[in-house]
Amino acid sequence: MQPTQAAIALVKASEGLHLTAYQDATGVYTIGFGHTDGVHPGMRIIEQQAEEFLAADLAMTGRAVSALVRVPLAQCQFDALTDFVFNLGQERLRKSTLLRLLNAGQLQAAAAQFKFWVLADGKPEPGLIKRRAAEAALFLVRPAGRTC
Repeated sequence: MQPTQAAIALVKASEGLHLTAYQDATGVYTIGFGHTDGVHPGMRIIEQQAEEFLAADLAMTGRAVSALVRVPLAQCQFDALTDFVFNLGQERLRKSTLLRLLNAGQLQAAAAQFKFWVLADGKPEPGLIKRRAAEAALFLVRPAGRTC
């Protein structure tokens, strides 16, 4: 499974586009749509490079989701988890109750876990609250009677 436009849109909406490197809330240098690998102070890119970074980052993140999840996923569930891992990293998913419940086939209970991943420096962060709500909504979406 590969991330679709739904995952791309969620990452872009949450991360925003930054063509000049900046330090995120944890002090990590970031550029483009949340890209961190090899980013250094003063680095500048163009939008095309940001898109290329995002495609490569999401491909890698999607592979991590596929490796961790042991149950069949609908595309929307995969996309929601891809955004989650893009933001938090695969180790957080690997150790999470969300993954344990998902791999046990408890989809509703797994979806309810997104809301617990909203803290920054021990306090709820509005951007993370919004992002986790969007992930949970995508995870549970059921258009036209289908799963996703």
